[in-house]
Amino acid sequence: MTQLLKAKQGIITDEMRAAAEREGISAEQLCEAIKLGEVVLPCNINHKGIQPIAVGKGLSTKVNANIGTSESYPELDGELKKLRVALDAGAHSVMDLSTGGNIDEVRRTIIKECPVMVGTVPIYQALVEVAKQGKSLVELSADDMFASVEKHCKDGADFITVHCGITLQVIEELKNTGRVMDIVSRGGSFLTAWMLHNGKENPLYEQYDRLLEICKKYDVTISLGDGLRPGCLADATDSPQIQEMITLGGLVKRSRDYGVQVMVEGPGHVPLDQIKANMTIEKTLCHNAPFYVLGPIVTDVAPGYDHITSAIGGAIAASSGADFLCYVTPAEHLGLPTLEDVKEGVIASRIAAHAADIVKGVKGAKEWDLEMAKARKALDWEKQIELAIDPEKASRIRKEKNTDEEECCSMCGQFCAYKLLSEHLGSTYKGSC
Repeated sequence: MTQLLKAKQGIITDEMRAAAEREGISAEQLCEAIKLGEVVLPCNINHKGIQPIAVGKGLSTKVNANIGTSESYPELDGELKKLRVALDAGAHSVMDLSTGGNIDEVRRTIIKECPVMVGTVPIYQALVEVAKQGKSLVELSADDMFASVEKHCKDGADFITVHCGITLQVIEELKNTGRVMDIVSRGGSFLTAWMLHNGKENPLYEQYDRLLEICKKYDVTISLGDGLRPGCLADATDSPQIQEMITLGGLVKRSRDYGVQVMVEGPGHVPLDQIKANMTIEKTLCHNAPFYVLGPIVTDVAPGYDHITSAIGGAIAASSGADFLCYVTPAEHLGLPTLEDVKEGVIASRIAAHAADIVKGVKGAKEWDLEMAKARKALDWEKQIELAIDPEKASRIRKEKNTDEEECCSMCGQFCAYKLLSEHLGSTYKGSC
């Protein structure tokens, strides 16, 4: 029985209790939110040793890190190092997007080694397998697609991205509208090509009940992929994107009725002034399902800095209703991320998530900043580093820029505002100096 079906019966599971404790709320509150579908608790029955983490309304904003092999870099060891870096940096989730090497081994090892929820995109492996057979990608059968889904779910994937919202009707809308960058989603572009070549409806949409049955068996959360997410600002919030979201809204209801947890993925590249509207549209059309966004990236012209462009968009998105941020690294649009790229991507997204949590009134968010303010006033460097979102980097910079004897920092030295106040305005202002 899935977490959703148990919640509908008022059964509070051990996973709900653990996730609720993490959020500082009651298990009863979390159970009710899961029952309504406004929160998901991705916990595949075959993912042993998982630390349950809930995603959705009223909870802290979560951050996902994408890792995975490619044809150019097929080695498992490198991805396991990225996994450890992502976890050390504070990622709440990891997605394995592998397309190279022994994909089964990579996925199973990542799931085994990962204590937080793991997501996958089964269609990627289906594409790799058919290519290995020397066939065209459009020769992939519906059975091949569902076989890949079943394999990933059986192996312990806690959530899977499936591009079910790209239908023949949506493709017609795309043709009639026109776009600068058409489709930038790998899964979305493949399914569009498959449908146009074969003249058939998207199997993942047409046989949605088949997908639901597989996910129900293993309690896998469906992440409805945004195959028509905008890949540049010029394509943001257009009719194909909205048409797909309308379709996804219907699938959200079907999933909940079936007892399968579901969340919805979103853009993409979006101008600052359209982000809040995008969050409102998703929550309205998709019945308050948890919203999982990539970025959004707020400008197209900063390759090498897209961890920053996405963090800007992510902070606005999360403060406007998004629940789950997929990190973007400095390597986005350029190549496979390095270990340092992974860390920077996670930290940037965590900063965005925390900034939003302050606005959303998440328990403990404002208090964290207040503790840092007190430590700064007291010139308590040890405490400041302890409270930093990246203590390692904060400690390194402090040591590089200052000597052990320096009470203040090298920016202001003897003219430090806190030191002056403590010396001249009385004990009220005195800290540790």
